[in-house]
Amino acid sequence: MMTTRFALLAALMLAVPATAAAPIEVAVTNVQQAKGRIHVDICTEKLFMGSDCVYSAEAPAVLGTTIVTVPNVPPGRYAAQVFHDVNSSGKLERGLFGIPKEPIGVSRDAPIHFGPPKWQDAFFDHGAETQRITLSLRSKFF
Repeated sequence: MMTTRFALLAALMLAVPATAAAPIEVAVTNVQQAKGRIHVDICTEKLFMGSDCVYSAEAPAVLGTTIVTVPNVPPGRYAAQVFHDVNSSGKLERGLFGIPKEPIGVSRDAPIHFGPPKWQDAFFDHGAETQRITLSLRSKFF
């Protein structure tokens, strides 16, 4: 009886198609220093502009453009948030009123003026194939 249930469960699991996850390659332009790391988060709307996005990766900063590949992102709607961790502290340094002290960027180069960017300006759709997006780092927000 137990063997029959196990066999049935295994057959059902094989019959359900798995959602294919694919990498997102983020080309981060306007990197002004070849020191520290470029950190990329791929976030759902609920987690956008937070510090706990599920998908993330980083790479050593390369002057000009740094490519960071975030592996195994399932199809869905996401936004990328990026910062140049110049001092390799593992976090975005902030100054007065929470204004970033290190360069940041957002997918679709969503505007950042007197507050965080809006989801509707930053989101993109990701499918089951490798995708490349490009965004630019910014240090001035006013």
